Amino acid sequence: MKTIETTSKDTNRGSKHPVVSRDEWILARKKLLEKEKAHTWRQDALSADRRNLPWEKIGKSYEFEGPQGRETLSDLFDGRSQLIVYHFMFGPGWGEGCPGCSSSLIILTEPTCILHITMYH
Repeated sequence: MKTIETTSKDTNRGSKHPVVSRDEWILARKKLLEKEKAHTWRQDALSADRRNLPWEKIGKSYEFEGPQGRETLSDLFDGRSQLIVYHFMFGPGWGEGCPGCSSSLIILTEPTCILHITMYH
């Protein structure tokens, strides 16, 4: 098996990396694929466990400042079965909200996203 020295542009700076034939690469890739599939199956099972957590009954009456003034949590659902809640960071003295939060919310205003949310949820 040959090795090559990586350049400073590579992430493994200065390390030696094996160079193999196509057949050896395919064998190594298949072994990695099995690990990737196992990881995906574990992640899917974990996600199912998370979705199957019991729900917590909300006994407290929460009020929010909404577009029509004070609204309850139930009002925010507006007859829908799901509600997207996003923690938007806006610090004291900030002229604008967090850029990352802002870009995430901009995506939700895209017509295709609104259509998907309206049609499927």
